[in-house]
Amino acid sequence: MTDHRTRIRRTMVERDAELAIVDEALDQLTGPGPDAGGALLAFSGPAGLGKTTLLAELRRRAHARSCTVLAARGGEQEQSQPFHVARQLIQPQLAGTSEQELRAALGSWYAIVGPALGLCAPEQGAPPDPQGLRDGLDWVLTHLVVKRAPVVLVLDDAHWADPESLGWLAAFAPRAEHLPLLLVVAYRPDELPAHAEAFRTLPGRAGQAPLPLAPLTPAAVAALVREALGEHADDAFCQEAWAVTTGNPFEAVELTAKVRGRGLRPVEENAPQLADLAAAQRGSGLVARLERLGPSTVRFAWACAVLGTAIPQDIAARVAALGAEEAVAATTRLRDARILSAAGPASDHEPETGLEFVHPLIATAIYRAIPDALRVALHGKAAAAVVDAGLGASAAARHLLETHPENDPWVVRTLREAAAENLRAGAPEAARRQLARALREPPDFDERAAVLYELGCASLLTEPANTVNHLRAALAEPFDDPALRQGIVIRLAQVLAHSDRLAEASASLAREIARTPDVRARLRLQSEQFMWDAFNAAETDSPARSRRLTRLADRLTGRDLTERYVIALRAWDACLWGEPVDVVLHHAGRVLEQPFSWAHEDRGFEVPVLAAMVHMYADRPGRAEELFEAGTAEFERQGWRGAHLSFAYSLRAYIRYRRGRLVEAEELARSGLRLAERVGRRTPVHWYAIAILLTTLLARGRVDEAWELAQEHEFGAPFPAAVVFPDSQTVHAELLLARGEVRAAVAELEAVDRRLTPRGIQNPAWCPWQLHLARAVAADDPQRARALAADAVRRARAFGAPSAIGQALRVAAEVAAPQDRTALLREAVTLLSASPAGYELARALAALGYGLRDADLLTAAVVTARECGADGLVEEATETLTGMGGALPSRTPRADWVTEEEIRAADLAVRSAEQPEPASPDWVLSAACRKLGTDRSGLRAALEAFARSST
Repeated sequence: MTDHRTRIRRTMVERDAELAIVDEALDQLTGPGPDAGGALLAFSGPAGLGKTTLLAELRRRAHARSCTVLAARGGEQEQSQPFHVARQLIQPQLAGTSEQELRAALGSWYAIVGPALGLCAPEQGAPPDPQGLRDGLDWVLTHLVVKRAPVVLVLDDAHWADPESLGWLAAFAPRAEHLPLLLVVAYRPDELPAHAEAFRTLPGRAGQAPLPLAPLTPAAVAALVREALGEHADDAFCQEAWAVTTGNPFEAVELTAKVRGRGLRPVEENAPQLADLAAAQRGSGLVARLERLGPSTVRFAWACAVLGTAIPQDIAARVAALGAEEAVAATTRLRDARILSAAGPASDHEPETGLEFVHPLIATAIYRAIPDALRVALHGKAAAAVVDAGLGASAAARHLLETHPENDPWVVRTLREAAAENLRAGAPEAARRQLARALREPPDFDERAAVLYELGCASLLTEPANTVNHLRAALAEPFDDPALRQGIVIRLAQVLAHSDRLAEASASLAREIARTPDVRARLRLQSEQFMWDAFNAAETDSPARSRRLTRLADRLTGRDLTERYVIALRAWDACLWGEPVDVVLHHAGRVLEQPFSWAHEDRGFEVPVLAAMVHMYADRPGRAEELFEAGTAEFERQGWRGAHLSFAYSLRAYIRYRRGRLVEAEELARSGLRLAERVGRRTPVHWYAIAILLTTLLARGRVDEAWELAQEHEFGAPFPAAVVFPDSQTVHAELLLARGEVRAAVAELEAVDRRLTPRGIQNPAWCPWQLHLARAVAADDPQRARALAADAVRRARAFGAPSAIGQALRVAAEVAAPQDRTALLREAVTLLSASPAGYELARALAALGYGLRDADLLTAAVVTARECGADGLVEEATETLTGMGGALPSRTPRADWVTEEEIRAADLAVRSAEQPEPASPDWVLSAACRKLGTDRSGLRAALEAFARSST
């Protein structure tokens, strides 16, 4: 008898070309020269063509070169078990490591990837998003590769890998060439799932496409026959062996074993018997051969087929209802019959495994031969057996998915437990499948609403429409749990809002508010409704809602998180309406007296973002960045690296833009856009990323690039129903205006007026649509332009942020009568020089310098524009300056490094705060304001924050 270990090391025939490619890839991996490095290899072919044998030989050769080998195999029965393949790859490398050592090795990724890899139990709290988990797995694998290089990663039967692992590896694969890693996969091309299509076209140093394995030629089959049966095997016998196996290596090897077992002489007169022997290896012939081994052996084989791969003998015995001695005897008979391979290590270098079938073809044939009702029953027994063996609910869940509903509370409980584990581990799709099955069991009447709610939570990211249906069905159930009902309503509103159905989100909350008697519960629902109304660009009752919010928030003390959310929304509303800056900052300060988490388990991140953003509009961008840095760190600790991190990067880019740090703004905006692309186009996060990047590119003078980007990403009507900042339609109009498409820009800006003015959103610091419209109509209707600009100046003064007033004054000067321009620009420069808005200051300096033909002002404009990275403005101001005979500044000071002189100027300004502001700019103090990220009134807090960050 030839066991698994012997069989995989036999001489391979007609695989010299493939082995040469393997050797070339291993040489590149382990070589000392400059060409050394990783590669990708993929082998494809139908079942039985020798993929597993080839990979086993590859592993042997990798071990011979002292490579670390990570090996895994997909299983037909394990496809629904998330991270099954990832665990096979990584768990053995970390075996025997203590929790303390694991935490030290994985760092901040421990709580994110640990549950997925089975290294630790999921922690309480919001789970990582799928992208964050993938990033964590990328880090773990990269870390292992670098630490244990050179590394060979081998995935056999990739077509049966679980979707979570396969999707991750397909995305990771292109990195192999940049690491000391040879990544090798083998799969059946007709069964490779859509989410692993990348494996079909893997580029690699050792080959530009997957390598298809061909059936063996008659000569190769003859060589196999003679190797196994002796050189005396005649040509006719060998030819018939090739014909009945169609050159399939697995079938050819098995056929020779049957011939040898029967004692059949390999001569022409016995050739007709080969067809029957070959048929006994597959389908009904295999089943008949199995049945001849006896009932107990059949039951044991069935149990093994249900359990899949790496089969624990004791669990298989329990599923088959056999005693330990009977199980050992059955295992021996199945090994002698070449149905099961040897239990034990596949090589001297690799860990011990459980029982395996000689080939997946055999496992599939036996599994499909089990009578339907019995197969279902065996899966039920397997579920109970793995739970009793301490393998957990997740291991049992894949079996329960194959059972029929029987109104069993244990099944519902186990599936819910597994779903909770998988959801917290970052596998929401697996959780969704398990909860959908639990719902069919069905659960008890008083449990059904909870299962529907959990199902809605699991499908939130992947199936928002179905999530709405599940949550609405949950609300229709008769149950008496106010906390559960509130959770369902809040989650329903969340998914509606994220699906751009903000009016429905508000309406669902309003209905529940009306029927909620508990005051605190009602306040929580009101806070959610106020939030989604704030984001609804088409809200019809905005002034009335704002009045209600004001009355409510002004009497709250901020004693709990819900009250602080309401107060934060009041601060945001005051900002949009253009209430005085002091009012806005007062309410924001009330919110931030205590830590304000951005990653609370049952709250969105929207309100903390709004609480941070009001500081930017109020000329405290330094404080806004401080809050965003803390929030971004929370997102990363939670493993939220999809939409959440994209929002964080994009909005931090917007803050940098408002500070005039345009190079950094562009870098952050592009990072935000890359993450947004993974979430999906025309999603809210995508609108934010594109709008902010376009705004930044326009400020840098790259109009054509901005237009191409807008066209590529279909940035235009219809605009989203959700509020986006900067306002998407206004940004689009600004782009049109920059391209000279004035009429189209006017139409867009007038539409913005019709949308925002009825809502009471009239703060030009938030949306400067009036200023853009004034510029657009100035040539044809100067009176209208001046009226628009004057109204914007009035509103900006009412708000009180120097940057907003300065910007409005600059545009008012642009459209004013010539004799009025200088005074407006002088005031704009004075105000902006004491603000954090570097880009706006550069524009005002340039405009005043052009008007007065003042070389000193233009020099200051060039220096400031260079600090900002406003390349277009630098070029324009430089041309005017040199045309006047002025000298260009030799260097530009660093825009982010606060000098001791600037600190002293800021400290002096704080100590003399009661004195009136100077009529002319203090350029040292101006630089301090820009670098500290504040206007003059915020210098005290900014200096304190700077001192904390410097210690």
